[in-house]
Amino acid sequence: MIAKTFQGLEEVLAIELKNLGAENVVPGCRSVSFYGDKELLYRANFQLRTAIRILMPVYTFSAHTVDEFYGNAKKFDWSSLMTLNQKFAVDGVVNSQYFNHSRYVALKFKDALADQFREKFGKRPFVDPRNPQIQFHVHVNNDICTVSIDSSGESLHRRGYRVSQDIAPLNEVLAAGMIMIAGWNGDSDFLDPMCGSGTLLIEAALIAYGIAPGIFRSHFGFEDWLDFDPDLLEKIYNDDSLERDFEHSIIGIDISRQAVESALTNIKQAGLQRKVTVIHKSIFDHDPVFEGHGMVITNPPYGERLRKDQIETFYKQLGDTFKQRYNGCDVWMISSNFEALKNFGLRPAQRYNLFNGALECKYQNFQIYKGSLKTSKKKR
Repeated sequence: MIAKTFQGLEEVLAIELKNLGAENVVPGCRSVSFYGDKELLYRANFQLRTAIRILMPVYTFSAHTVDEFYGNAKKFDWSSLMTLNQKFAVDGVVNSQYFNHSRYVALKFKDALADQFREKFGKRPFVDPRNPQIQFHVHVNNDICTVSIDSSGESLHRRGYRVSQDIAPLNEVLAAGMIMIAGWNGDSDFLDPMCGSGTLLIEAALIAYGIAPGIFRSHFGFEDWLDFDPDLLEKIYNDDSLERDFEHSIIGIDISRQAVESALTNIKQAGLQRKVTVIHKSIFDHDPVFEGHGMVITNPPYGERLRKDQIETFYKQLGDTFKQRYNGCDVWMISSNFEALKNFGLRPAQRYNLFNGALECKYQNFQIYKGSLKTSKKKR
């Protein structure tokens, strides 16, 4: 099977899959391949935090021409995967010297499948790109064509808890990946001092309490498959063996009252209102109080709506605030404004390249110590 993800999260997703019991786990580019049974397929959709969708390859063939592609695509019995009454859709990805247009390849596959049904049953199944019951993915690498079916349906980042959003909300999969890269698993207090609509807070709470991200979903693509096992899904849905207690705090603050209201709405939708605290306040007015070591992960403004001098001043003030008030904390921050980051005034201990939508970002860790790093290590 193939688990799709965002660039930079492949290794985190590979670890998640191994922890689920997947075999032959191999990270790729924005994807991780693995082997497993039907239960693992269901669990991958239900429990993985950094996967966008799970594909299951069903048919691989070779083709050098459009006619050869069409003919070989018709050789597989597609009625073994769907009925005449089910709506389907096809998308394609092409990296080939023989084929140069992904939409045309997808169209030829659609024709091959529909023509096979018409020859067999006298009717063609309907195509519904917006709400298909069966979603096919065609991947062409030179002459090797692989057809997969999408077991997820709607992207797995759409957890189901976001009913309100602030400007430019963080993707749920990216938020979970950021927390997991930071190594936080509920062993300390968690703070997002620019929390927006609360995505990092909610994903942190789900991790801290061992709650599966799929718990809010109303439907997965595999539920429309002919071999769907409702009892197996019910078993996975009711498995609370990974849930646990959490003894620390998860706190978000934001200067925008609208953002705070959005965060509170989403947190309530996720059933976490007793587990997460949100405060209406500026980061520059907040004095954090941590029990021991604290984890800070945040997604500050990138400056699309500010002048260059304003965003650079903001980042300098941000760095000063972390240095003066966040002693003993691990601070992780993501930003696509590389110029503004030069004014942050702190040297990163770790850095990763991630993408927030189409924006290439630096995700950096700043270990905040009182005085110099050398002095702090001696005291420890």
